[in-house]
Amino acid sequence: MATQVAFLARLSQLAQPGRDRAGVAPSRVGVAAEGSTVVGARGVRVGVGVEVGRTKAAGVRCRASLIEPDGGRLVELVAPEEGGRRAALRREAASLPHRVRLDRVEKEWLHVLSEGWASPLRGFMREHEFLQALHFNAIRGDDGRMVNMSVPIVLSVGDAQRRAIQADGATRIALVDDRDRPVAVLSDIEIYKHNKEERIARTWGTTAPGLPYVEEAITNAGDWLIGGDLEVIEPIKYNDGLDQYRLSPAQLREEFARRNADAVFAFQLRNPVHNGHALLMTDTRRRLLKMGYKNPVLLLHPLGGFTKADDVPLSWRMRQHEKVLEEGVLNPESTVVAIFPSPMHYAGPTEVQWHAKARINAGANFYIVGRDPAGMSHPTKKRDLYDADHGKKVLSMAPGLEKLNILPFKVAAYDTKQQKMDFFDPSRKDDFLFISGTKMRTLAKNRESPPDGFMCPGGWKVLVEYYDSLVPSEGNSKLREPVAA
Repeated sequence: MATQVAFLARLSQLAQPGRDRAGVAPSRVGVAAEGSTVVGARGVRVGVGVEVGRTKAAGVRCRASLIEPDGGRLVELVAPEEGGRRAALRREAASLPHRVRLDRVEKEWLHVLSEGWASPLRGFMREHEFLQALHFNAIRGDDGRMVNMSVPIVLSVGDAQRRAIQADGATRIALVDDRDRPVAVLSDIEIYKHNKEERIARTWGTTAPGLPYVEEAITNAGDWLIGGDLEVIEPIKYNDGLDQYRLSPAQLREEFARRNADAVFAFQLRNPVHNGHALLMTDTRRRLLKMGYKNPVLLLHPLGGFTKADDVPLSWRMRQHEKVLEEGVLNPESTVVAIFPSPMHYAGPTEVQWHAKARINAGANFYIVGRDPAGMSHPTKKRDLYDADHGKKVLSMAPGLEKLNILPFKVAAYDTKQQKMDFFDPSRKDDFLFISGTKMRTLAKNRESPPDGFMCPGGWKVLVEYYDSLVPSEGNSKLREPVAA
């Protein structure tokens, strides 16, 4: 996208470190010296000290500044260039006799692991980690504490490859991309059975046909899983014009520190931003300011991995997000837009725990959750797959998420009297119009105008342009996203 470099440069100028909107340096709130430090897997300082404070308002537990990552340290699995380690690893990977080729989703998980989103996990799961994630939605860290991990992060192999690796007694294998280029080495490996039906049933609560992630990544996957310690040769890049948005947890923590954030609240989207979302995010910041924070920063964090066929592709969503900031719907001084590299499961209350846990590692101490997070329609029946309220209820009880403040949001809808998005008022429910994601996409496909004030003009134009760009012979199906290069 031609305007992105200039756009990001302008955002950097707008969001000067240590300044709020009035140009006054913000102060910390309720700071207590805990002495914790964020360090990388190689013992290198990668973030900022953790400063924690508490206050009470409306029954919400508050923590000031950046919380420590799960396990107490942010795991980074990319080999350093210093000392020649990266070059040596590349040579070793090229010489290893056994190679496992990663598909698109597996490489997205490699990206997730390499940057520490799944800290304290240090590689694709071994069997004990897989079983803990599957049965407890948590894994036990080196310190003995349970940390949340609700979705398995695993790598599959076929029976023939499993037999060959075991026959040689190999303990290290190379991981390669779709062009057979080495991207990582997996060491101290363990191979175990891939019980697909159990995995699907426990992750989604159903084995009904038509689950998007299952069809993409599990049905045709190997019958064995291979886990081990991961070392990635170099940072994962996609070369799609969006890599500048793919900030790692360490980079996000540095950005929040640069902006002197005393609270970070995260909001995940896999759809274009409309004014109802914006109302929710700006109201959340207002609430945090009222609670005593001086400079809460929004992490607007769209999902960047695999999505189902009728979702708007990432490149178009990012263009639309740019317009939301350019037109002032969200304040660029207090908003960080970045891409979350995880694939999407559509596993409802199970998956939303993963979405929240990963943002802890990025430094967020507040997570906004709404109706039916990570949900979808039932693949074979005319109903939602999950109860719309279960996601936020599960987050409030989930093991390992106790230090994260969960913010259930109020329902926003289009107020036909005021002709704008507003929070739903049950006392005059007939005045409100609910526009679902499906309805929004239908309007854009048919080039029908939404109600005034539903979405910023530039953002709506981008959405219409996307649907105009679809190839008619593909039946308006989603264009394939670029894979990592």
